[in-house]
Amino acid sequence: MINLLHLAPSLLLLPVCYTYLIYPLTLIYLSKKNANNILNYAKEELPMLSIIMAAHNEELILGKKLDSIFSSDYPEEKIELIIGTDCCNDSTDEIVSHFKAKHPKINHIVFEERSGKVRIVNQLVNKAKNEILVLTDANVLFSKDTLFELVKHFKNNEIGLVDSHMKNYGLSKTGISFPEQSYISLEVLLKDAEGRKFGSMMGPFGGCFAMRKKLFAEVPNNYLVDDFHISMNVLKSKAKCIHERKAIVFEDVSNHLSAEFKRKVRISAGNFQNLVHFKSMLFKLDHVAFVFISHKVLRWLSPFFLLGSLVTAYLFKAYLNLNLLILSIFAAVIFLVCIDLLFMKLKIHSRLLRYITHFTTMNFALFLGFFKFLQGNSNGIWNRTERLQNGSTQ
Repeated sequence: MINLLHLAPSLLLLPVCYTYLIYPLTLIYLSKKNANNILNYAKEELPMLSIIMAAHNEELILGKKLDSIFSSDYPEEKIELIIGTDCCNDSTDEIVSHFKAKHPKINHIVFEERSGKVRIVNQLVNKAKNEILVLTDANVLFSKDTLFELVKHFKNNEIGLVDSHMKNYGLSKTGISFPEQSYISLEVLLKDAEGRKFGSMMGPFGGCFAMRKKLFAEVPNNYLVDDFHISMNVLKSKAKCIHERKAIVFEDVSNHLSAEFKRKVRISAGNFQNLVHFKSMLFKLDHVAFVFISHKVLRWLSPFFLLGSLVTAYLFKAYLNLNLLILSIFAAVIFLVCIDLLFMKLKIHSRLLRYITHFTTMNFALFLGFFKFLQGNSNGIWNRTERLQNGSTQ
């Protein structure tokens, strides 16, 4: 008779398989027949909107970003653009001033002391004159239809937040951009499915999303992941969060393993901040709790499931051949990651090995982020991730 304790390595892998494979693939398939919101504004009845953007040392991309806003098909007379520049020491302020000369309705607020994105966004939202907000980052470029496709949904009073559809450029075989882009693409499909099936999309793409100002709740100053906090408060108010496939935006994908690893550690710490803040929502028997647990909580806890599986497989390897197999798989993954890290230094690139490295380092970053969360964060200020691909940066 098999001792259930000896099955621990296999049982601990089940949540990881569920959150990364079973849940997304099943939900994406089941949502195919679900229509997105169809109660939309026509172009001639579009409401006024306020675009909120914080910027810190964005001289390499800010001009392109502002061009993409003002070349939009959305009527310029209906756009309020509020830019908060965060103690910049490059030409960011000069670029904003140059555009303000051509577009006087730009509201440029200079923060003389380093404040961080969260503090700036909180202040800019309070200054916004319009009910519909578009929160966006300086490195995310709009297509001509982005603003219309986001804002059209707010004719439906049930809609509280609409996410954009992010596409990446700057892919390179020399780093992690291909596995990172693949991961992001699956996330986009999953969030679209969550919005269609439940109206409970779990976290927008932080680089660009639209929402109702009345549903905005100030993000605590020390929080590291503001977009998730904002969207969870929208869901808490019983409004819907959805994704719009036609609201296309463009961002340079990360290619540098070390820089992306540091970013994911920061995001992981922010995830646990949000988990503690919204823990009460886990115990409600509704769609939001189901999606929150399936998509986010189990994923954030995956490093601990993996570590537990590794340890118990070692402890019980003599009792079940399956445990010996699991232990062998872990050993093979660690070996392959080490080989790929060596290959990177030798400028040898294997797509398969890079996917294994990406998944492993992503979970290790989640693991370290938990301990960063336990240490606390005093100010919520962080530096953007340098990407420097095709001449652009985040």
